[in-house]
Amino acid sequence: MAAKKTDEPREKTDTPRVTTEMVATPAGDARITWHHAPGAHALLAASHGAGGGIEARDLRALAGALPGLGVSVALVEQPWRVAGKKIAPAPSTLDTGWRAVWPALEKAGLPIVAGGRSAGARVACRTAAELGAKAVLALSFPLHTPGKPERSRAEELLATGVPTLIVQGGRDPFGRPEEFPELPAAMELVEVPYGDHVFGLPKSADLDEPAALALITGAVTDWLPRALG
Repeated sequence: MAAKKTDEPREKTDTPRVTTEMVATPAGDARITWHHAPGAHALLAASHGAGGGIEARDLRALAGALPGLGVSVALVEQPWRVAGKKIAPAPSTLDTGWRAVWPALEKAGLPIVAGGRSAGARVACRTAAELGAKAVLALSFPLHTPGKPERSRAEELLATGVPTLIVQGGRDPFGRPEEFPELPAAMELVEVPYGDHVFGLPKSADLDEPAALALITGAVTDWLPRALG
């Protein structure tokens, strides 16, 4: 696949180097925003959901926190987002775009944790085993559509075949933590109290957004060594 990298200007010399890379896929051009960790020992590759992009607060928080701990972060924008479309395509098309980006991710020569939020989490779960991901990070996994718990996507989640961390908002209408099935030993679930599907918090919550994001990044950094073995 054709790929082109460009360096983006940095405001601070002590921040991780950030580059972008365009990757041609059968679904159109995807874009990777690399947050490079000096001396990286692992790579988290994560994509966005069907209703937003890589500017999501949880993805931004991970891209800011992990490089300082030796984990590079590659935020992947699916072709439909790069093309400026507002509606995500079918799941099979999302999988096609993700698979085509994978060789560009492998070029880093690092163990890869496949991740994403919402629809991006589903993509990571569906493709982890075939692509050789070492682990899966599922942010706001959409266990079911709101109001339809009988239409569960638990089978997708349980079939990752690799260590998996689920980070779920306590009041996520797409699946609250207590709605998840019993998880096997290789899967862990961390709750963000009061969080909705985008980890937004009500004014009545006894934690604020920085605390919620710290909970997310802390859970991921605690889990990664166990996941990577």
